[in-house]
Amino acid sequence: MRKIIPGSAPLMLAALSLIAVAAEAAPKKEKCFGISLKGQNDCSAGPGTACSGTSKVDYQGNAWKYVAVGKCLKMGGALRARKGNSKPAAKQP
Repeated sequence: MRKIIPGSAPLMLAALSLIAVAAEAAPKKEKCFGISLKGQNDCSAGPGTACSGTSKVDYQGNAWKYVAVGKCLKMGGALRARKGNSKPAAKQP
């Protein structure tokens, strides 16, 4: 069991509040399917893959990467797993 050093509580509270502020300031992310290159997905690429870096082909439809919210569809990706592995076509605004 660790001993708490007297007077350290304010320092600990300050550190925790900085962590909370940093988390709020971080941009929101969403999973974007079909945009990652072979072996560059963030996680889960369907059967036969475990997690990040395990996609088998470029633009694998069931492999995803995190992107800023609102960017996925503009990049030609999908918000849900899709079939195939065709190169995404960026959407014009």
